[in-house]
Amino acid sequence: MAQLRAAYAGKKVFLTGHTGFKGSWLLYWLHLLGATVKGYALPPDSQPSLFGLLGGEQLCESVLADLNDRAALEKALLDFQPDFIFHLAAQPLVRLSYELPVETFATNALGTANLLDAARRLRKPCTAVLITTDKVYENREWVYPYRENDRLGGYDPYSASKACAELVINCYAQSFFNPAEYERHQLGLAVGRAGNVIGGGDWARDRIIPDIVRALGQGQPVQVRNPQAVRPWQHVLEPLGGYLLLGARLAAEPARYAGPWNFGPHLQDALPVSALVDTALSAWGSGQYEMPALAGQPHEAGLLKLDISKALNELGWQPHFSAAESIRTTIAWYKALAEGAQATELVRADIEAYCAAAS
Repeated sequence: MAQLRAAYAGKKVFLTGHTGFKGSWLLYWLHLLGATVKGYALPPDSQPSLFGLLGGEQLCESVLADLNDRAALEKALLDFQPDFIFHLAAQPLVRLSYELPVETFATNALGTANLLDAARRLRKPCTAVLITTDKVYENREWVYPYRENDRLGGYDPYSASKACAELVINCYAQSFFNPAEYERHQLGLAVGRAGNVIGGGDWARDRIIPDIVRALGQGQPVQVRNPQAVRPWQHVLEPLGGYLLLGARLAAEPARYAGPWNFGPHLQDALPVSALVDTALSAWGSGQYEMPALAGQPHEAGLLKLDISKALNELGWQPHFSAAESIRTTIAWYKALAEGAQATELVRADIEAYCAAAS
C-alpha cells in the first residue's frame, strides 16, 4: 500500500466506469490512497449497487453521462486536468451484447476513441491505463494461454467490440501518443487485459457469482449454463492492484511500460465453471446446481487462459489469492453483507488483506 500511496496520494484521477462493480472497488481504493477522483459513467445498472452502498457520491466528483456524449466527456476531462486516467467504463456483458450489438460497439470502441481524443487536448503530463478484457484474443479454444502479442479477434459482439477498442487504442498510441515522442505529447498510455473477475458487490445479470448468490439467497438451485467452460478466475483486487501498479510504473517510465499487459491468475487457477460453483456452494454451506437446456443459447467461449509472464517478469506484479481463496472470500463477503455488515467495512477489509498478502 505504501508504494501505491506514494504514487497516488494528492493526485487527480479521472475514473470512467466508477459506478460499476470494478469501478466502485477502484474508487474506494483510490480514496484510501488519498487520491482526488472525478468519475464519469452512467448511473449504476443494478439495485443494490456497490457504488451506492459505498456512498460513492461522497468519494468523488461524479459525472453521470454517456461515453458517446463527446462534449460532456471532453468538458469533464479537460476541466479536471487529471494526473491519471483509468478507463473502465464499458458494456461488459457477453450475453447482453447479443441483444444490443450496436450499442456495445458504440460504447466499447467509439467511447474509447472519444476518451482518447479528449485526452489529446490535455495541457499537462498524464498517465492513462485503459482496461479491456481477456476476451480480446482470437479464441482458438486451445490449451495454450494467450500472450499480449497474440492475434486479437472476437466471436461475440462484446469480445469483438473490445478487440476494436484495442485497435483504436493502438492507433492513438502510434499516431498521437507514441512512446518515442513522449516529450512532445506527455501522455503515457497502457492497456490492462484482465481475466474473469469475481468479488463482493457484483449484482450484474448473467454473471456466475451474482447468479449463485441470488439463487442461494432464494433457496433455489443455481442455473449453470456451461459447467465445463474454463476461465481464468481472479478476485477483483488482483487486476485492480495490477492497474494501479502499472499506472505508477507508467508515470515514472512512460516509454518502458506502454502497451498491453495481461492480469490473470496462475495457470492452475484457470478452472471450469463447475469447480467454481462447487467451491462457492461449499463456502455457502448449502445448495445445489443444475444445467438448463441450452438450445438456441448464444455462443460463449469454452476455454480461455492468460499468460501473465510479462506482468510477472517486467512489472513485478503477481497474483496473491488462489482461485479457491478468491471464491471463498467472495462468498463470505455476500454472507456478511446479508448478516448486516457494512459494504465499506467489507471492501476495506478485503483491500487491507490483499495489501498484506502483497507485502
